[in-house]
Amino acid sequence: MAEPKQERAVRTRELILYAAAEIFDECGYSGASISKIMDRAQVTQGGMYFHFKSKRSLAQAVLAHQQEFVNFSGGTNGLQKLVDLTFFLARELQNNVLFRASVRLAVEQGEFGGHDDTAYQEWVTEFRALLNEASELGELQADVDEAEFANVLVGAYSGIQVFSNISSGRADLPERIVSMWRYLLPAVATPQTRARLSFPADAQRMAA
Repeated sequence: MAEPKQERAVRTRELILYAAAEIFDECGYSGASISKIMDRAQVTQGGMYFHFKSKRSLAQAVLAHQQEFVNFSGGTNGLQKLVDLTFFLARELQNNVLFRASVRLAVEQGEFGGHDDTAYQEWVTEFRALLNEASELGELQADVDEAEFANVLVGAYSGIQVFSNISSGRADLPERIVSMWRYLLPAVATPQTRARLSFPADAQRMAA
């Protein structure tokens, strides 16, 4: 039985989006081209332009769905869940090309006329929600402003992952996240909370 037209269109769009992510991740926005993406997706020009009118529209589509490319369902709460999320994102940056490409495009968006901080603000919102939860659980020191620290953490994490990518292709990113938390946790978490927080065993070995 022939594949329904709507299902085929959805599948083609997903193939193009994934191929675009691979090319953007490998080449950056400037080095990517529609022809490279078409070759990687194995679609015709007509199939490409039916879904995406330009390289810029493809980049915007990858960037717009950054949070949809990760699926974190940690079993903890509060500050431990936030710590776990940062290590989960480090692994996703190492292994998930869709997420990795969206992060690269967020950094490079000036190359295609973008000045949109939506992707960053979405992570600020996510981190702030976990910090609010941590505060309700009594895990944060009294002078911590959850909104302010969420912004600081997203900025620090963004810079750390860029530095790690340049230095090691993100191979050492979990180690760098351990270092980040070792310096940040004493400033925000109560001593009792710090005593029970844990890092992934493999990241701790790297940082030892």
